[in-house]
Amino acid sequence: MGFTKYTSQKEKEQVRMNEAIRVKEIRCIGPEGENYGVIETKDALAKARELGLDLIEVTANANPPVCRITDYGKFMYEQKKKDKQVKSKAKVTETKETQVKIGTSSRDMEIKAMKSAAWLKEGHRVKVDLFLWGRYKYMEFNFLKERLERFLAIIPESYKIADEIKKSPKGLSVVIEKDPSKKPAVRPAPKPSLPEASVPEEVV
Repeated sequence: MGFTKYTSQKEKEQVRMNEAIRVKEIRCIGPEGENYGVIETKDALAKARELGLDLIEVTANANPPVCRITDYGKFMYEQKKKDKQVKSKAKVTETKETQVKIGTSSRDMEIKAMKSAAWLKEGHRVKVDLFLWGRYKYMEFNFLKERLERFLAIIPESYKIADEIKKSPKGLSVVIEKDPSKKPAVRPAPKPSLPEASVPEEVV
């Protein structure tokens, strides 16, 4: 019952329990969730000892403080479990970046698409840049847009557009994020907006 030789100093400082609870009265909760109401701390401590358990302060800022009669080890296990759940929900979301070019090989496209899918699965946003240089900078926007959409079409993870395709310092860019409402699926590639014969160099 209470602290053991394995209890860290940090844990001892975080938890006020048993004789460390100095207030005269507390609101006491029993081991099975029973509400004992507001009672004197000494009576709650006596009840905890009678049951072979600890009296642990769970809400220090309440008036009076709320304490629970429970096993210290069980209490700490539940607290750590809650902390872990909070941390997992508070996972930091980043914006990852990948870049494709006119003339990038199909194999390289597939590798980049798989990497983008992995980022989406982890909950990150993905910024995709279609890098343009030389004469490619002056091509028709819709033609270049369709080339970027070809890459998006092979990403094997469901997503939604977070920031529409638009011109950027590198050429064209789009930001996508995971769409939890849809199941992962390979998207069909859109039809070319211009005849292939008019394309000076293939994109995808």
